[in-house]
Amino acid sequence: MSTELVNARKKLNMVNTMLKKGKYMNAVQCIHDGLIMLLKTPTIKSERDEFEDLIKKVTYNLNNDPDLRKLYPLVISYEPGKERALLDAMRELLQELQKVLNEEVQEDMQAIMARKREALEKGQSLLDQQQWDEAGKVFDALVREFGGDTDLKADIADRYLNADRYKEAFHMLDDALRDDPNAIHLYNRIGMVLRKMKDYDTAEKYYVKALSLSHGDEYLHYNIGRLYYDWRKWAKMARAAEAAVSLNPDFAEAVKMLKFARKKMAE
Repeated sequence: MSTELVNARKKLNMVNTMLKKGKYMNAVQCIHDGLIMLLKTPTIKSERDEFEDLIKKVTYNLNNDPDLRKLYPLVISYEPGKERALLDAMRELLQELQKVLNEEVQEDMQAIMARKREALEKGQSLLDQQQWDEAGKVFDALVREFGGDTDLKADIADRYLNADRYKEAFHMLDDALRDDPNAIHLYNRIGMVLRKMKDYDTAEKYYVKALSLSHGDEYLHYNIGRLYYDWRKWAKMARAAEAAVSLNPDFAEAVKMLKFARKKMAE
C-alpha cells in the first residue's frame, strides 16, 4: 500500500475517536482529507474493498452520533464508487459546522462582554458611593477572570482616576503594562496618574519610555508639558510645548503652554 493510502487510512481510522470526544469538525475534516488522498491515488481491488468498508463504517458512525444529528439532521449517504459525492457532502457538512461554531463563539463573546459590563457597572456604582474596598473586590475579581485584557484594566484605571483613587489607578495601569509593555497610551495614562500623585520623578520616567516608543504624538508632548507645569520646571515645559507645536502648529493649548513657559523663564 502506498504512503498516500496509508495516510488516508490513518485519517479515516481517527474519525470514531474524534466523534467520541465531541470533536465534530475534526472528525469530518479527517473524512474529507482521507477521501482526497484516496481519490488522488490509484488502488487495486483489495485496497478499494478495504476503503469502501472503512468509509461505510465512518459514515454509519456520523449518521448515528446523536449530538452531531442535532447539528446536521440530514442523512449522509455513501455508495461504493461514489466517493466524490461523499467528498462534496463532507464539504457541505464542514461549512454547516463552521456556521454553528461561529454562532457559538459569537454567543460566548456576547456573554463575556455582558459579564464584564455588569461587573464594571457594579464597581462604578460602589465607587460613586465611596465604598472603596467593595469596589476594589469587584474590580479585582474581574481582573482575575480576564487577566490578559489590558483594555479592561485601563477602563478600571480610568474609573479609579475619575474617583481620585490614584494609587489604585496606578497599580491597575502598571499591571496592564506588564501585559503590553509597548502600549504607549498606558504610559501616557500612568504618567498622568503619577503627576496627580505628585510623584514627578517617576512620572517623568514613564513619559520618557513613552517617547522612546513614539515621538510623533503632540498630545503626549503636551501631557509631559503639564507634568513640568506642576513640577515648575519651566525650561522643560517649554521644550515639551515646542515639540507639541512643531508637530501641530494649530494646537492652541500647546501654543498657550509655550507662551506661559517662556514668560516664566523670563521672570
